[in-house]
Amino acid sequence: MKRSKPEIEQMLELLKRRLRKKGWTGRRLAQEFDVGEATVKRWLVGRGLTVESLAGLAALVDWSIADLARESEDLNLDLRDELTLAQERALSCDSLLSLLFITLLGGLSPAELQKDFRIPEQRMEAALAKLARLALIDILPSGRVRPLVERAIVWGKSPMRERFEASMKGQFMAMDFAAPEIDYASEVLKLSDKGRASLTELIEQHRRDVQALCEHDRAETNLPRKWYAMLCAAGDLDPDLVARNI
Repeated sequence: MKRSKPEIEQMLELLKRRLRKKGWTGRRLAQEFDVGEATVKRWLVGRGLTVESLAGLAALVDWSIADLARESEDLNLDLRDELTLAQERALSCDSLLSLLFITLLGGLSPAELQKDFRIPEQRMEAALAKLARLALIDILPSGRVRPLVERAIVWGKSPMRERFEASMKGQFMAMDFAAPEIDYASEVLKLSDKGRASLTELIEQHRRDVQALCEHDRAETNLPRKWYAMLCAAGDLDPDLVARNI
């Protein structure tokens, strides 16, 4: 392969992201190529990777090696996983801006969002321009929008949490959890501080798994899709309140 090491590393990083979005785990890849998982891991860091193996991996995400090289050329791999306070404040002050940003992270196009939520074209264009000024997205010459933030973003500041409290929490609380079309699971737990930290990691991993499911579903089926809202939360349980109800 007549490419420099940094270029190959960039191609492989892009390929790994694309494979994850398509639902290809290390185990699935090993089964697909009839090799061990350790071999797959070596391939994905560029060790022992042949042109044929790279072409086979790229084909799983509907790319050729040329497609992979072309896509990686204009890709900024240094994506942030956390916003600045100013960015979160800007998003939290505008319902459309926050919804647009979150759905773009999810791989949806502005046109899809505009159609489903009946957003005027001029308002959509203004929102996209503002996200670009905030350095949250890049609008490419082709018109395609590319987020500059990791999808598994960490909402560590208070503004977006306050936006959720004001605009989304009520919709979850209004759900009829006895209705057959509502999917939910609940658990009562007793954990140490260490266990609570592990639970937080599990919730984040679950969110990433659901994101991968959405990418796979969008890529693999032409069936109609609907909007869903999912909330995973854990908080302190008041024993006195429970005692009054038993």
